[in-house]
Amino acid sequence: MSSTWKNNISFTVFGESHGAAIGVCIDDLPPGESIDFDKVCEFMARRAPKKSVTSTHRSEKDHPTIVSGYYNGKTTGTPLCAFIANTDQHSNDYSNLSKLARPGHADYTGALRYRGFNDFRGGGHFSGRLTAPLCFAGAIAAQILEKRGIYVGAHIAEIHGIKDKNFDPINTDKDMIREIRQKEFPVIIDVQGNEMVKEIDRARKDKDSVGGIVECIAINVPAGIGSPMFDGLENSIAQLIFGIPAVKGLEFGAGFDTVMMTGSENNDEFYVNDKGHVVTRTNNHGGILGGISSGMPITLRVAFKPTPSISKPQETVDYSAIKNETLEIKGRHDPCVVPRAVPCVEAAVNIALLNHMLDYPNF
Repeated sequence: MSSTWKNNISFTVFGESHGAAIGVCIDDLPPGESIDFDKVCEFMARRAPKKSVTSTHRSEKDHPTIVSGYYNGKTTGTPLCAFIANTDQHSNDYSNLSKLARPGHADYTGALRYRGFNDFRGGGHFSGRLTAPLCFAGAIAAQILEKRGIYVGAHIAEIHGIKDKNFDPINTDKDMIREIRQKEFPVIIDVQGNEMVKEIDRARKDKDSVGGIVECIAINVPAGIGSPMFDGLENSIAQLIFGIPAVKGLEFGAGFDTVMMTGSENNDEFYVNDKGHVVTRTNNHGGILGGISSGMPITLRVAFKPTPSISKPQETVDYSAIKNETLEIKGRHDPCVVPRAVPCVEAAVNIALLNHMLDYPNF
């Protein structure tokens, strides 16, 4: 099933943007793990809409209701299921879209795949709203990992050409990760963040949208996690990252910049540090070699397209009558999805890491 990811951990995301609720069911979590649900809600709040020019005005509390798999403050080992009520839908905003293909959306492809029976309101199951249950699962995974000293953090690396400073691929620590998590607009250099906000607001006023890049890092991941070929760390991370709507690109380490390097420039030389650990002097490989963690920080960058829901008139088709039409999209939409995507990227990486860490001796 397309909305189920199954490996050492399996989880299913369910619901539609304008249905009664959305949710997630996570199976094969280790039993006896203490979970602080206040911290889960804090994680999810980072994804929720903000009262700012960068975000939609749809207001959802996104408070998860636990149905099973949690008792006396700990995971039971049985499926952990949670649902999140939808409370602020404006379905009438989509009354004219039942047969019109919104450019950049999955309306047309979804109608073909599900023979016209899919719920199109707000994007239905294709909506960015479905990243809320992903963040719930990722927040659970984060707490389990952090008890083992593994931290995942992300920030806005770029908005429409305006760039933030990158994470240090060798020396980033948990304090920096925690500091960025506390920010309303998660960047390293606040001055650059202010310029990004202005650029997003310009697009909003022009009835348009912009895209950008999220950079993510995972620290203290032990060496030797993952597998070659089709079950590697990169494979798992990529599969989950591409489950986030609007993702169009992914690179690890130096990524596409490696095409401009020679082998001697790209190779990360090994040495034994003062603690007796095998490490590398640089980290172009992004902490993964042959699908297996090297012990260096895992680094990746995720490209997000501009929000496809824009208010400018656009040409499209009525796919029921096979005729050309002009469309003006109504409703409440983010002029840029990137700020709210930061915890979504963290969530995907948390889940992938926990999945592979379950193979680690004495986890």
